[in-house]
Amino acid sequence: MSDLRIVSVSDVDEVALEDWRHVHNLIVPPAAMSLDDVRARSARYRLEVAYLGDDLVGCSTVRPPAGDGDEDGAGDAAVATVIARVLPGFRRRGFGAEIYGRGLALARELGAGRIETVVLAANEDGLSFARGHGFVEVERYVLDGESDVWVDLRLGEAVA
Repeated sequence: MSDLRIVSVSDVDEVALEDWRHVHNLIVPPAAMSLDDVRARSARYRLEVAYLGDDLVGCSTVRPPAGDGDEDGAGDAAVATVIARVLPGFRRRGFGAEIYGRGLALARELGAGRIETVVLAANEDGLSFARGHGFVEVERYVLDGESDVWVDLRLGEAVA
């Protein structure tokens, strides 16, 4: 473990909200958010920011599991989405693995039977990280009215 300090984002912690927004918007500019957008997201999802000393390193999002474990009769497990983002100057130092590991543990605690993530296709570092941690590509798509390609990936092994 490193000296990474990870802080939960709440809708009243302006510093954490702004830091999460900064990392998110830098890494996924096509999905840039306002502070109000981040506040709304923090009410639905588990957001965290990571620091090394006073330096902002990255952020994460855990979307709690969706599905009831057998939603369509095919035995589909409840799905959580875990997204880890690390600022370019802090990559390849193990911080992403630490942030992701924490998000994965939280998703498991929340009852996830399957883990997915989503990465902007132009983010080659993010795709490489996801594949290196056992994710396999499920789908590539472009949102209506946009031109950026997104990649949905699924963890290749059961988590429960």
